[in-house]
Order: sequence, then structure tokens, then C-alpha cells
Amino acid sequence: QVQLVESGGGLVQPWGSLRLSCAASRSISNMRVGYWYRQAPGKERELAASVTSVGDTNYADSVKGRFTISRDNANNTIYLQMNSLKPEDTAVYSCRLLLGWPYLGDYWGQGTQVTVSS
Repeated sequence: QVQLVESGGGLVQPWGSLRLSCAASRSISNMRVGYWYRQAPGKERELAASVTSVGDTNYADSVKGRFTISRDNANNTIYLQMNSLKPEDTAVYSCRLLLGWPYLGDYWGQGTQVTVSS
């Protein structure tokens, strides 16, 4: 079993920056895909960003050019760097990892709140 713990959320002013971290309790060297999702109040969950095992990234149009997803195998962590934040980025952000052997499985973190407000 693998636990994921997100951190880095909080309250930030518009145009500010935050970096979210998703730390895994086991090695992510065999990670197939890592994701950051977000869910705003009253809205459905949406995929914000993803990174594959070979480093290919993909972003929702709403965050493209402002968010950057990355992985750090040495620290078993994936990150989401968020710049130029807008009030509409306010949401609970959750990470998800699809891991290969020996920790084969689909793992989710508990989520971290990001609030963008002046």
C-alpha cells in the first residue's frame, strides 16, 4: 500500500504563487502517470495537469502557461508549481499516482485547499 500526502496549499492573493507537493510513502521510480486534479465548490472535479513516466506533460487549457507539473524520484514526490493565480483557481487540489510494480495500483491523496483571494 502507498500513502500520498499533499502539502503546500493555503491562502494567496491574486497573481501570487504556490507550490503543491505530493509525497508518496514508497518509491515512485516506476510511476506510470502522475496527476493533479482540482475541484471547486459546486463544480465537478477536473484534471489540471499530468506527467508521464517519460516526462510528457499535459495541462488543462485554463492553467496552461501558469502551472507546471514535475516529479522528483529521489524524494518520491510530484509537484505542481502554480503562478499567476486567479480567484477561479480556488479549489481542493488532489494528487493521483498510477504506479507500476512492485507497488502496482491507483493511489489518491486526501487533498489540499487552495484559496485565491484578496
